Amino acid sequence: MKTLKLIIAGFLLFMSSNSQAQVAVNVNIGTPPAWGPVGYSNVEFYYLPDIECYFDIHLSQFIYFNNGRWVRTKYLPRPYRNYDLYNGYKVVLTDYHGKTPYKYFKTHKVKYYKGYKGKPQKTIGNRQDYYHSNKNHKSDKKQHHGNNGHGNGNKKH
Repeated sequence: MKTLKLIIAGFLLFMSSNSQAQVAVNVNIGTPPAWGPVGYSNVEFYYLPDIECYFDIHLSQFIYFNNGRWVRTKYLPRPYRNYDLYNGYKVVLTDYHGKTPYKYFKTHKVKYYKGYKGKPQKTIGNRQDYYHSNKNHKSDKKQHHGNNGHGNGNKKH
């Protein structure tokens, strides 16, 4: 009887550890931004050739080269704050898994030059919907990841 209780207790302990591991995996999965291209679920980074910048989907951060080093921020660099993320081309890095996609920057810069357009892309969300849903939030207007809340939301794409 004592052995049976130990087996049951061990089984319950094993099952509870499996469910906790599943929860941890789900917590780490990032949500692509509304301006991201449709059809990609297991990617970690986009490369934005027009502004030579990366976007980390899991951390919702832009990665760009500044003053001799790669910088991660929630916002686009100042010179690109008005860059149209909805209409700008995004290279989906399907073949890279890691934390430093910029180690391949020289290759990406040549292969995906400024002005590069691959297959046509449809964004997950709509810039107009994003603009209108956030127009009453001043703190959101500052962020807008390139939209800056200056009426760009009325353009059709």
